[in-house]
Amino acid sequence: MLNPSDFIQEAVEEIRNTVGDEKAIIALSGGVDSSVASVLAGKAIGDNLTAVFVDHGLLREGEAEYVKKTFSERLNFRYIDASDEFLGELEGVTDPEEKRKIIGRVFIEVFERVAEEIGARYLVQGTIAPDWIESEGKIKSHHNVALPHGLVLEIVEPIRELYKDEVREIGLELGLPREMIQRQPFPGPGLAVRIVGEITREKIGICRRANAIVEEEVLESGLHESLWQYFAVLTDTMVTGVKGDVRDFGYLVVIRMVESLDAMTASVPELPWELVKRISKRITSEIPEVTHVALSVSDKPPSTIEFA
Repeated sequence: MLNPSDFIQEAVEEIRNTVGDEKAIIALSGGVDSSVASVLAGKAIGDNLTAVFVDHGLLREGEAEYVKKTFSERLNFRYIDASDEFLGELEGVTDPEEKRKIIGRVFIEVFERVAEEIGARYLVQGTIAPDWIESEGKIKSHHNVALPHGLVLEIVEPIRELYKDEVREIGLELGLPREMIQRQPFPGPGLAVRIVGEITREKIGICRRANAIVEEEVLESGLHESLWQYFAVLTDTMVTGVKGDVRDFGYLVVIRMVESLDAMTASVPELPWELVKRISKRITSEIPEVTHVALSVSDKPPSTIEFA
């Protein structure tokens, strides 16, 4: 059984022994995994760690402000607004895998510029057990990565053997805000995996607002304590609707809510119908571009949690 205090002490010592007096860098997303890894590394090496938060323009409503407020005084924190760079590269792209690859590439390019600037030798990552179990299988804890322009960093993954529930225990022990620890996971590509088809600034705005409505209503209902994730997806399907006495033609939004322990599997629970109806009514009344709301009821497997 995990003892949070013992784990923190061992992880801090291991990071300190590995990195020594060198500089390290970590991509801080504001999610629980990268947040816990950042605080552990910060405890180990202090200002020799630079925690970089990159705004790719695909964040949830209020996300950038929340992360800045939480970490600007806790860590050696760096905020970079690269939204124009990301959205420019994504213009006209519709294939989900291509979107992910573009976002990953641009993120690394931004990250590499900062790493070169500060002279970092180590890259701290918030990798946890499901990440490598679902990809290539287990690899050694510390290995190297070559970034696009030749910069080679040694990787440190202090929480790679933990599952999400264990990471949350460590976060509470570290003193991170409970609301951050309990926040639902948010994908690295952000709203890009919740916008089907081409990504535009208009679509980002629609998806961001619909997602915020889902979050607000779920939190108000108290259902967030049992759900793993809850969000809205903006499809590229256009549906005829009626607003007032006038025919309308707008987007279809899909609501997705799942229960899970570690994201390896997920199931859609029986949901309060009044909650679903309230979310639907708010989305169609508060977002003029949306005429229809549907509910996803597919488990993982066969579906994935995210749509793209």
